[in-house]
Amino acid sequence: MRMQRLNSYLIRLLLILGSLVAMLPIYMAVVNSFKTQGEMFQSFIALPTTLHWENYSDAFNKINLLGSSMNSAIVSFLGIGGIVFCASLAGYKLSRTSGRLSNLIFFLFVASMLVPFHSIMIPLTRVAKGMGVQGSTYGLALIYIGLGVNMAIFLYHGFVKSIPRELEESAQIDGCNEFQTFFQIIFPLLLPITVTIAILDFLWIWNDFLLPLLMLTDVNRYTLILSTNMLFGEYNKEWPLILSSLVLTAIPVILIYAFFQKFIMEGIAEGAVKG
Repeated sequence: MRMQRLNSYLIRLLLILGSLVAMLPIYMAVVNSFKTQGEMFQSFIALPTTLHWENYSDAFNKINLLGSSMNSAIVSFLGIGGIVFCASLAGYKLSRTSGRLSNLIFFLFVASMLVPFHSIMIPLTRVAKGMGVQGSTYGLALIYIGLGVNMAIFLYHGFVKSIPRELEESAQIDGCNEFQTFFQIIFPLLLPITVTIAILDFLWIWNDFLLPLLMLTDVNRYTLILSTNMLFGEYNKEWPLILSSLVLTAIPVILIYAFFQKFIMEGIAEGAVKG
């Protein structure tokens, strides 16, 4: 009994220490965002003597927070919408179709998840330039759809197997065609995994830096992460402004993940294990 309590206390202590280590970068970013450059270099850990709120107002203006946030939102919502639409249809059809061809196509989608992005980014930019979508937020969203459907198809494929086929048979008896059956009967039942996919892809697209850097050339179309990168000068780095902009950038992601983390864990478990 004492051994079990000791193990329980040790586990809690390790979890607390792990949480503190994970929270340390957030603490340092928030605390130093309220300091001056000189005060920050004196001590990275100490609390600020005076809260310099002007750091946030300067960061707000320098990174064009409203415009950059709108660009990030457009890319995120278009990308997520396209991923959910294409992957849900493909995952449903591949799950309900038996045969070697269906298995081969599903295997190719899953295998593509193993291809590192860095190995395809140069050919990808050339293809995007040839298609005339480089420099466009809509073209960037299109590329995110292509890169994100493989994981989504994998999750939808596993989740669809948990849905009884009798529901589709009943809908067909009532006169529904295949598309009506999917959108009116099946898709509403996919809500848990759809929420999971939407949140994970939002976190990915909103925080991504490399692909927008390769695709976007107009400053007015920069996403929030790219606009923040403009604060990094070659010879001058205004760290309080940089940290302030990073805090502003992270707020939507933290809030969304905090509210929907339950759906993320449940959706991933159900989509990957069921069937």
